[in-house]
Amino acid sequence: MAGQKKEYLPMPLIPGETRQLSVLGAAVSAFASSPQIGLIVITLPPGEENIAKSCLPAELFKREGYIHFVHGGPTRRASVFNALSFLESHNPSFVLIHDGARPWINVTLIESIIEAVIRNGAVIPVLPLAETPKEIDGCGKFITRHLRRKALCIAQTPQGFKFPEILRAHEKAREKETAGFEYTDDAEVWGEFIGQVAVIPGDPKNRKITYLEDIG
Repeated sequence: MAGQKKEYLPMPLIPGETRQLSVLGAAVSAFASSPQIGLIVITLPPGEENIAKSCLPAELFKREGYIHFVHGGPTRRASVFNALSFLESHNPSFVLIHDGARPWINVTLIESIIEAVIRNGAVIPVLPLAETPKEIDGCGKFITRHLRRKALCIAQTPQGFKFPEILRAHEKAREKETAGFEYTDDAEVWGEFIGQVAVIPGDPKNRKITYLEDIG
């Protein structure tokens, strides 16, 4: 990202709109559009609260106690754990965990995940693979397995979980992570320490920004 924090970058102006949102502002605004979201916690590096706040629509702060900032950790999982630990005092039943670099999330998908997590306890949105995946060796030279894309999918966020269980799972994952293991998402944490994770159809537009050109 050329040294820039992608969540703070401006999104392209939507035709007919006069307000330009940041990547973070677009993601947060989608969640704020759902009446089922009780509060929002944003993890960030120490000292960036004012920057992050300036990237969010001012009307969000009119709702007292709705937006909270929490310092992140050295890994994605550690940052999520810090946010979950903060939420514990609010005693939520469920939590949705989202990547701030996915600004094209929409309220329809958010509410579909809420409905599914209430039914299943843990759920993530997924997309089918469009191309055939292969597993390669550690040197990156040879194929070790020819995988069947019908049984594989691409995980998206937000990922929804029962709150007490996902917090407990992260506490256990923290112990394993100190030994050098790295978790790539929260569904993996749940799957290892709690149980099955349900899936629902994701949204192709709900993509993650990795490169500058992804924003355009």
